Order: sequence, then C-alpha cells, then structure tokens
Amino acid sequence: MGGVFAGFALVGTVILVGYLAGRSGIAGPHAGPVLSRIAFFITNPALLFTILTTSELHAIFSALVPVAFAAAVLTCLIYWGLSALWFPRKGAETVVGAMAGSYVNANHIGIPVAIYAIGNATPVAPVLLVQLLMLSPLFLLLLDLTTGQKPTLKSLISQPVRNPMIIASFLGAVTAWTGLELPPLIWDPLKVLGGAAVPLVLMAFGMSLPGSKPLQSGGTRTEVLVATGLKAVVMPALTYLLARYAFGVDAGQTFAAVIMSALPTAQNVFLFSSRYTRGAAVARDTILLTSVAAIPAVLLAALLLG
Repeated sequence: MGGVFAGFALVGTVILVGYLAGRSGIAGPHAGPVLSRIAFFITNPALLFTILTTSELHAIFSALVPVAFAAAVLTCLIYWGLSALWFPRKGAETVVGAMAGSYVNANHIGIPVAIYAIGNATPVAPVLLVQLLMLSPLFLLLLDLTTGQKPTLKSLISQPVRNPMIIASFLGAVTAWTGLELPPLIWDPLKVLGGAAVPLVLMAFGMSLPGSKPLQSGGTRTEVLVATGLKAVVMPALTYLLARYAFGVDAGQTFAAVIMSALPTAQNVFLFSSRYTRGAAVARDTILLTSVAAIPAVLLAALLLG
C-alpha cells in the first residue's frame, strides 16, 4: 500500500508549495489564474497527447472502458437528480458539481496507486480514454452551453475543434493507432511541456486555497458533501456492480476498476471551473475532501477485493 501514500504525499506536497506561494504573495495576486490558463491551453494538451500517443491500443480499449463510462454517467445522473430535488443551482454550477463527483485523478495519483495496489498501470489507460475522449468533451460542451450565448448548430459542431485538450487527446489517439513516430525535434519539447502540466495545475490549486473556508455555512456545503459522497462511496460501489453483474468482468479487472473509481477528484475539475469561472469553490472543496477520503476508500477496496 506504499503507492497509495506515496501518490497522495506527492500531490499534497506540490499543493502545499502552491499554497505557501499564494499565501506569501511572491507570485502576485493573479498567479493562480495565469497558471491555470497556461495549463489549459499549453501544458495539459501536451501531456494528454504524449500519454495517449504512447499507450497501447489493446490496453486502452479494454473491457474496463464501458465500466468506467457507465459508472461515471450514472454518478453524474445521480448528482443531477439530487441537485434538482434538493439544491437547485444554475446549469454551469451543476455541471461542475457532477464532474467533481465522477471525474477521477487517474494520472498522477492513479499511476502510482495502480502500480502498487494492482501490480501494473494498465488499468489507468481505459480510465484516461473515457475521461479524455468521452467525458471531457461532454463536460466542456455543457459548460460552453451553460455559460455562453444560445448555441447554434455551427457552434455545437465546432466545439471540439476549439478546445485544445480535446484536440490533443484526439491527435494522441490517432498517433497511437497509426504507429507514427514523431521526430525528437517535436517529441522532446512536447514531453518537457507535458511534464510541467501536473505541477502547474497543483500549484494553481494550492494558490486558490489562502483565504478559502471549506464547507462554510451558507456557501456550497451541500453540493460539496454530495459530490464527495458520490465520489468516495457511490461511484466505487456502482463500478463493482456494473463490472461484476452488468458487464461480466472477471475478478481481477473488477478489482482494478474499483480501485480506479475510488481515486479522488481530479485537479482538472478545478482547472475547468477556473477556466469558465463557475463552481470553483465546489471543485476546490471536493478535491480536498475526496483526497482525504480516497485513502481509506482505496485501502478498503484493496482489503475487500484484492
């Protein structure tokens, strides 16, 4: 279980550095939003492209793909239903809350956790595929629709080609499929830029924490608690039921799928909410709470199913 603690320790340390930088003011008052924009338009697309380009297609398109997609969609629908009945919010805020309850940190936490808890990082690939090529375009489209003007057919069709992360994900999958090898003059800069993605996102998140009051009364407490409960408890349970009884996945792959679904909410949720200036408090607080709750959730899944 050393990988579980190592992954969370790494993330927590970089967030702490961002928090201290924001608290001391050494980077100025606008450093957090600037880092978020750089990550959204430059480093995250580079990272997504390099990850998908080097992934093996048989690992990406495994039996865990429909399980991960169905679990995420069902979790989102549960959040939307609870929101409509219990705490109605504007469309964009609801989208961010649903994403916070269903979008897992499969990259920089998922990889070390998968290696140590499962034995290899192969189960990360299907989750990345679902999130990058299916869920991210859907969430970004919904955010576009709920924060902008009335959409036209042209805007709906062109939405994917206007988002750098969707473009990078698509190009990475195509490159992996064709087996194209990029020359070092192109590949090496992309690797360097992609390597900066995780630190930038984590530091931007840390810089947003000074002065924030998680679960403050009269704020977004209900949304955060619901999203956290769905992410830490409901989504892993749904994943187990879907894998074993709906898709007939074997015990080993079911264990891997549950471990992946028990991971905390990804920092990309905060990145998206910052980019669209909607639901940032819900994203930030849910990431914090699920990062804590994920440790016992992953350990319990490992004990019960491993």
